[in-house]
Amino acid sequence: MISNYEKMKKYILQIAGIGLLFSACKTNLEPQLISSGEANFSRFVAVGNSLASGYSDGALTLEGQKNSYPKMLAEQFALAGGGVFKVPYMNEGGGNDGSNNAGRVLGFVTPCNSSIPSLSPILNPKGSTPLNNVAAQGPYNLVAVPGIRAIDANWNLYSLLNPFLNRFVQTPGTSTLLSEAMRINPTFFTLWLGNNDVLGYATEGAPAASANPLVPAISDDVAVKVALTTFVDSLTKFGAKGAIANVPDVTSVPYFTTVPWNSVILTQGKADTLNQLYASLSLPITWTAGANGLLIVDSTQPGFLRKAIDKDLILLTTPGDSIRCGGWGVLPDKPLIDRYVLDKDEVTLVQLATSNYNKSIAELAAAKNLALVDMNAYMRTITSGIVYNGITMNAKFISGGAFSLDGVHPNPRGYALIANEFIRSINAKYKSSIPYVELTKYKGVLFP
Repeated sequence: MISNYEKMKKYILQIAGIGLLFSACKTNLEPQLISSGEANFSRFVAVGNSLASGYSDGALTLEGQKNSYPKMLAEQFALAGGGVFKVPYMNEGGGNDGSNNAGRVLGFVTPCNSSIPSLSPILNPKGSTPLNNVAAQGPYNLVAVPGIRAIDANWNLYSLLNPFLNRFVQTPGTSTLLSEAMRINPTFFTLWLGNNDVLGYATEGAPAASANPLVPAISDDVAVKVALTTFVDSLTKFGAKGAIANVPDVTSVPYFTTVPWNSVILTQGKADTLNQLYASLSLPITWTAGANGLLIVDSTQPGFLRKAIDKDLILLTTPGDSIRCGGWGVLPDKPLIDRYVLDKDEVTLVQLATSNYNKSIAELAAAKNLALVDMNAYMRTITSGIVYNGITMNAKFISGGAFSLDGVHPNPRGYALIANEFIRSINAKYKSSIPYVELTKYKGVLFP
């Protein structure tokens, strides 16, 4: 018969054994150790264009700046020794698109065409926020300018031309994006330039210079490489580490992918009527019942007209109500002009330039031992659709949840995705353990 003492002794030994078992396999109960690794985030500068500034819904706003991916990065870096992150904030108000216009753009469906969204400016009740000069409160850690190209970044006169840069530079006409970035002597930087070197050309439908000399051409890839190399050489001169992002395929954003190329839906009777009309004009274009490609201008074709094919991109600015209500894109005297179309050959030019830029960026990152953030590949995953922390997101206009209402720039939640891709690349390169941004803290699509 076992005594009470022996029973208690046996019970204590069993409990001790179970405790040893659990202590031996303890792995995930402790919080993650946050570390800067080989990086020094004490003086962080973020350089870029509208994507880095927080531009969203067709304007730069105070809210957008507070939800920019660099601001998110700075908050995470602060957990690992990061310092103050100064932003050239806009005044509270409706924001500015660079021409003293404010207000978001809203995609809406017209009564006579339920499948093609259109864009219409919605006035913000707070009005436009003037681009007042805030240089005296600098230097700033967020050095990001909507509209700037890589080839503009080291050009001193550019600060007289772009009001977003002019508002925070130390000496307009002398200062550059680069000189402003160097003012804080950064220990760490992020750099994302090159998008606008193709985007301006693409979003205007790639018009010939003679048609619109104000629309920038695609930047020469050698010039882009020289500009980025000069920028990185200066940023790393005193030992700063950093992350450089490459250029996504700009043609994959909702601005280019929302309006179907085959938006002309016809009955057999309407197709027959159109065929008779085109035959009477000796134009070799035929129509069928069902979905047809939109009629577009093409100087290489008979009559300078052809129907769109699946490799042509119809821009989001195309007025959807005009297609069915007014006969645009259907009738021979109402083709969609260059302003509303990025044709297959122009798409090829944009993608070739992007590929050349990205080759230079990869070489530069390797030469300077920087983290390379492959935003080109990452944005493709968003295009095809991702699930992040239980949230499904893709690149569809409005419903996809990642892009704002201008069809080009992300919304706050989309910027959080970008911040996390930067963090992933930085952690991998510099052996740091910066926590990821929590997506649920940030809003998705906002309607005016």
